[in-house]
Amino acid sequence: MKAAALIQAPAIELTGVKAAYGRIEVVHGVDLSIPAGSVFALLGPNGAGKSTLLKVISARMRPTAGTVDIGGLALRRPTPAALARLGVCAIPEGRGIFPNLTVRENLMIWSFQGVASSVVEEVAYDRFPKLKERRRQMAGTLSGGEQQMLAIARALAGDPKVLLLDELSMGLAPLVVAELYDLVGQIAARGVTVVLVEQFVTTALMVATDAAIMLHGAIHATGSPAEMGQLAAAAYLSEG
Repeated sequence: MKAAALIQAPAIELTGVKAAYGRIEVVHGVDLSIPAGSVFALLGPNGAGKSTLLKVISARMRPTAGTVDIGGLALRRPTPAALARLGVCAIPEGRGIFPNLTVRENLMIWSFQGVASSVVEEVAYDRFPKLKERRRQMAGTLSGGEQQMLAIARALAGDPKVLLLDELSMGLAPLVVAELYDLVGQIAARGVTVVLVEQFVTTALMVATDAAIMLHGAIHATGSPAEMGQLAAAAYLSEG
């Protein structure tokens, strides 16, 4: 077998991706390659276009130009359902839970996708014992950290290959953030590709293996976490 054949395709590859809200373009021709099995941190200040780019990757928003490849497959008109079948799971900013359902009912949604309810609960409660204690509680009454745990637990029940996380740390206490990011590291160690959108550089770089800085809707730089941490600090200061 030739050495080139051993090279694994990127988990996600974007080519010339643009995106707009109405006539206002907010992502300007992004080219980005995210290695399989990596924890990829997409850094940048508010308004840089990070969350919009993640919406395009997760098919919650259609690009106005460019292509999105998942696992070497060029998807012409991807949908969230099609990506879910490929093992892509997104946790949006705001967590995306159902506040008027109980914790258990939120988890049981995965059983409609063919995952046994016993497996869903086992995965969730093994990772987050607090959720078992609160399984009959309305999800909207949980603390912010517990809601994020529920969102992650629900995602893990689907055994994802790619996990997209948008502002995981938003509104949470530092100790809770550290606990959640420790879990992200454990998830990545199982071979799941994780893409983090964060504006808090130090938090994201605790677990990142690769990183990129996004400014004004374009990729400013890519590289190692150490390199991007230094560049991000300078970039953010220049934005202020």
